[in-house]
Amino acid sequence: MITEPLLINKNPKGGLRTLPFIIANEAFERMASMGLMPNMILYLCGEYNMETTAGTNVLLIWTAATNFLPIIGAFLADSCVGRYPMIGFGCITYLLGVVLLWLTTILSQAQPPACDQLRSDCESATWSQLMLLYSALGLMSLGGGGIRSSSLAFGAEQLEKGDENKSKGALQSYFSWYYVSVLASSMVAVTCIVYIQDNLGWKVGFGVPAVISLLSALSFFLASPFYVQSKANTSLLTGLIQVLVASYKNRHIKLSSQTTEEMYHPRKGSMLLVPSENLRCLNKACIIKHPGQDSTPDRRASNPWSLCTVDQVEELKALIKVIPLWSTGIMIAVTISQSSFPVLQASTMDRHITPNFEIPSGSFGIFTIITVILWIGFYDRILQPIASKIRGKPCQLRLKQRMGIGLLFSTASMAAWAITETVRRNIAINEGISDDPRAVVKMSAMWVLPYHVLSGLAMAFNMIGQIEFYYSELPRSMSSIASALHGLGMSVASLVASFIMNAVDEITKRGGKEGWIPSNINKGRYDYYYWLLAGLNMASFIYFLACCKAYGPCREEASEALDEKDGMEEEC
Repeated sequence: MITEPLLINKNPKGGLRTLPFIIANEAFERMASMGLMPNMILYLCGEYNMETTAGTNVLLIWTAATNFLPIIGAFLADSCVGRYPMIGFGCITYLLGVVLLWLTTILSQAQPPACDQLRSDCESATWSQLMLLYSALGLMSLGGGGIRSSSLAFGAEQLEKGDENKSKGALQSYFSWYYVSVLASSMVAVTCIVYIQDNLGWKVGFGVPAVISLLSALSFFLASPFYVQSKANTSLLTGLIQVLVASYKNRHIKLSSQTTEEMYHPRKGSMLLVPSENLRCLNKACIIKHPGQDSTPDRRASNPWSLCTVDQVEELKALIKVIPLWSTGIMIAVTISQSSFPVLQASTMDRHITPNFEIPSGSFGIFTIITVILWIGFYDRILQPIASKIRGKPCQLRLKQRMGIGLLFSTASMAAWAITETVRRNIAINEGISDDPRAVVKMSAMWVLPYHVLSGLAMAFNMIGQIEFYYSELPRSMSSIASALHGLGMSVASLVASFIMNAVDEITKRGGKEGWIPSNINKGRYDYYYWLLAGLNMASFIYFLACCKAYGPCREEASEALDEKDGMEEEC
């Protein structure tokens, strides 16, 4: 009998055979989500008669929820329900949300009466119509949070419990294919699905993501008999909260000037026996007050909410230390979250590549993705090896340098965007079409490429650098927190972007003025709004420099300094 090598496994469950189903599940979910996002502002303004600011607010809040809910999902999966039930719940919920959104395009009662956008007396959507729309978006965010929170870790879990001899190499391969599939699905979404929406209408354009969501759910559940399903355990987030509670409970303990005078509670098998001197108030959480009562014979805390380990305390300290640098990435995420305005801008420009083909306005984001891919390949395969060969030793940009360069690119992208909008608006006025927000000016949409290219470079430098920074600076036991920080930053940035936009709209409309960001892009001053964001990005860069100085050297910098010192001593 000929057997398939991948199916030969000491453990009847798990292994490589389960990975294609997990990767397909995540890839299809991302494809559906990314396919709906670019043109959603056109759908809200055109079909629900929303103002540009109102529609953008809906999308920003939706994005914030989509980025934040995976953090909640990860916490619940780790501490309560487990990863398999969490992903399963996410698949079903997400499918319901997409189908509900698709129904809004089919049911005539789900939308307000059609109205020309040039009119000012269009009927607004009713409360029930908006509730149906918001319920669809909410279910999609909830379902996406369930899938994204556990998918990557669930796949790694299959290898750890399955192919033990090859787990390390297989794990690296799995991570690579996972991110490649997510990137590839995003590219298909912003090109093919957006093109379908532009040319075949909303019913077909939203029906395709519904079918893709069904494929996502089926691909996950088909392999259910073969999955390794580990039970939920204590979450790392719970441990961090325990440190705060225990330090508050023990706030009356007076710390001595010498750390060695107290008796601390180490984690079993850990080499860390004494906490560090920074943020000493947290050290009270791991002080043993009554040796015979506070811990059990096997060295476990009798009450983990009153006594924590030294490792738990140091993990919380490491997290607190990176928070200021984490906050410097919020502004660049605010810039990236302005996804609605580029679509509106491109829709009023000449997007023809040939006389018979034009790029959909929602597909220009593909240039940002391509820029990220090209830069990563160029940096890793060409620039870094050449620089290392010239210097005769490994040479690469440090993490904080990459983050700072990314902020400068983000500033430049907003400046390029503002210049493009100034030129486009002047052309619209000179052509006498400023009263028609749907009119196409005689200006190539390729003018928006500098913005997308610079945004891609900002993401490649800053956002990827941020993720690597968290992974390198936080303890290995906090890898899940490191990945969650990025999502949390994107969530906070969406709310900040909504606040900035609403504040600008409210202030600039005072006195009966048109305002900077009205629904008619030709009547507003979107270029002023982009210059404001460019200025905020530059202020964020200055804040970043101050945070870098306060943070001190990273681990990689300390390691390089130590290597240089050892080299000098050897030469002497």
